[in-house]
Amino acid sequence: MKILVVGGTGHIGSYLVPRVVMSGHEVIVVARRSEPQYTDPRLGWPAVEWINADRVEDEKSGAWGKRMAAVDVDVVMDLIAYSPDQNQIMMEAFAGRVSHFIHCGTVWAYGPTTRAPYEEWFTRRPNTDYGIKKAQIESDLLEQYHRNGFPATMIHPGHISGRKWLPIDPQGSRDGVGVYEKLATGKEVFLPDYGNATIHHVHGDDVAQLFERAMDHRGAAIGESFSAVTKYALSLTECCRCVAGFFGKEPNLKYVPMAEMKQHVSAASFGIIHEHASHSPCASIAQGERLLGYNPRYTTEQIYYESIDYMLESGELKI
Repeated sequence: MKILVVGGTGHIGSYLVPRVVMSGHEVIVVARRSEPQYTDPRLGWPAVEWINADRVEDEKSGAWGKRMAAVDVDVVMDLIAYSPDQNQIMMEAFAGRVSHFIHCGTVWAYGPTTRAPYEEWFTRRPNTDYGIKKAQIESDLLEQYHRNGFPATMIHPGHISGRKWLPIDPQGSRDGVGVYEKLATGKEVFLPDYGNATIHHVHGDDVAQLFERAMDHRGAAIGESFSAVTKYALSLTECCRCVAGFFGKEPNLKYVPMAEMKQHVSAASFGIIHEHASHSPCASIAQGERLLGYNPRYTTEQIYYESIDYMLESGELKI
């Protein structure tokens, strides 16, 4: 088959494109630069056909819809549609012309977890701008599927991670290497409340796996949504134990009320920690397992290990 991957050089696409190339498909990648960010460009990528374009600028000028309408493919995988308007252009460009349209959503479309693990059929209650827009895209795609047979599938990743970029850290933030250094050396780490808030990671290659399996099991995937996460979520406390344990340490944890976290982290970090703790994502992969044979290779512990190994190797993390 001929596949179009929009935004194919980032966190997901860097793994997805080599997968579908190695499976024997023709692949067209739309990106600003013709080079993957996280995998070796010598492996699989020489077979790719490139369309170099800036989606945002094209959308402003009205060129994006025309560009998409000119592409002749069987499957579209859109990794970088963040607003209903962006997605509307894609639906109009490919309606009646493709056998499968796979959109990358987010677990933020689910909203804060009230029933765990969260299953795809639960009611959506997003409370962030990002989550609200992604939930609307999902709704629009499903409406077009039911009304007009538009062949849509939605994949909702958790906290995407990989070897060359930092996962959401054990404090629930993106505070560089600071928390990892503290856990590795026994320094004090502050956690909100009792450290029971959960985060749910996924490796970029496992998200790519689910995209590929959705394509390979088209009949089971169309009209459905799937969560792309590891097999289980971890609490912040358990994340800290995991990372400290790599270095033969017990974590030196200090639990404080969420409001007091402002005294121990930057304002930017506090906002991220608060958002993650209030959502406490914990999603089920049962539907992906049952319908598509989804079987994530990575646990959260393995994601941390791979990322820390790279941080040490590159010198980013110094102990």
